[in-house]
Amino acid sequence: MGVFGKLQVEVDITPSGDVFHELFANQPHHLSTIVPDQVHGYDVHEGELGKPGSIIQWDYTLDGKKSVAKQELEVVDEEKKMIKFKFLEGSDLLKEYKNMSVTFQAIPKGDFEAILWDIDFERFDDFGPYPTSVMDFFIKVTRDVEAHHHANA
Repeated sequence: MGVFGKLQVEVDITPSGDVFHELFANQPHHLSTIVPDQVHGYDVHEGELGKPGSIIQWDYTLDGKKSVAKQELEVVDEEKKMIKFKFLEGSDLLKEYKNMSVTFQAIPKGDFEAILWDIDFERFDDFGPYPTSVMDFFIKVTRDVEAHHHANA
């Protein structure tokens, strides 16, 4: 039996959370242009862009290694500005983790907003790694998207 865990961070942002939610929910293919060092491609294999139940594939670089993530889009909540992906068989991360899902949510914080990233995971055993580099990846993507938005505003 493995070990279950959760990593969570809030990244304060200056553009509206709507900008981030729209990008990740309905325009994820633009990420390869905005953050080309991290994200190289996005394809919908089944279903529709931005619709729950869709099967998608990301090509990305993590820790200097080109990788693939095959995911099911489980939740898209426009009102809560929330998206949840579950990693599927064929994802490079599932070589190290038994299960993994990522939730993204834009949340109001008074005069500004934040992006909340949650990574839920199950390790194969007690001694496997924690997905801190995955969280670092999402923080960097968030900051790079924010910088891109400001440069093009």
